[in-house]
Amino acid sequence: MKGRKKRILKRISSYEARQEHIRALKTPELEVWHNKYPDKDYTVKIETSEFTCICPKTGLPDFACLTIEYKPDKLCVELKSFKLYLTFFRNVGIFHEHVINKIFDDFLTACRPKWAVITMVFNPRGGITTTVRREYKQ
Repeated sequence: MKGRKKRILKRISSYEARQEHIRALKTPELEVWHNKYPDKDYTVKIETSEFTCICPKTGLPDFACLTIEYKPDKLCVELKSFKLYLTFFRNVGIFHEHVINKIFDDFLTACRPKWAVITMVFNPRGGITTTVRREYKQ
């Protein structure tokens, strides 16, 4: 058992501890506005091909296409504040899996939609493309 624990510990990345602060990361506030049609079911799709963050291991930039689709309830996200919010991540070293969850948690907190899905497709790095997706249903 002692030898097995050593092997398992060796598999954990040397930069794992760099991600401990991610859930508490202080991000810009997302602004919202009141939906005048909360009784209607319609979908809003927000897309950008300009998302960037930093690889926590190499310090090099990661680029991604981000898509959020949501069915608004009482609130909609104001797009200028969303663009400024996304710009915040340009200097943040963060795993792909963590950045999608951080963005989505903040988005859900801001506008509380009926339904939403976020997809991020990161540009290939070393020949590997990463696609991360998360869905929420009220």
